[in-house]
Amino acid sequence: MLDFAIFWDWLSFAVRWLHVVTSIAWIGSSFYFVALDLGLRQRPGMPVGAFGEEWQVHGGGFYHIQKYLVAPAEMPEHLTWFKWESYATWLSGFAMLCVV
Repeated sequence: MLDFAIFWDWLSFAVRWLHVVTSIAWIGSSFYFVALDLGLRQRPGMPVGAFGEEWQVHGGGFYHIQKYLVAPAEMPEHLTWFKWESYATWLSGFAMLCVV
C-alpha cells in the first residue's frame, strides 16, 4: 500500500510540472504572436491579401513573415500549427484534476 502512495505522489509531482512547462510554452507562443502582430508593417507591392510583413533574425538566419487575414488562394503543403501548446496545457490540466 505504501508503494502505491509513493507512486501516486510522484505521478502528481510529474503531472504538475508537465502542466507548468506546457503552460509556459503556451504563454510564450502567445507573447511571440503579440510581438509579431505589433511589428507588422505594410509596404507597397505586397501580395494580394497580405495584411503586413515583418523581418526577423534569430540564430544566424533571417525570417520573412507575412500575415494574411484570410487564407490565400494557394496554401503550402506544410503548415506549422501553434496549437499543441494549448492542447498539452489543457490535457495536463485535466490530468492534474484527475490525479490531485
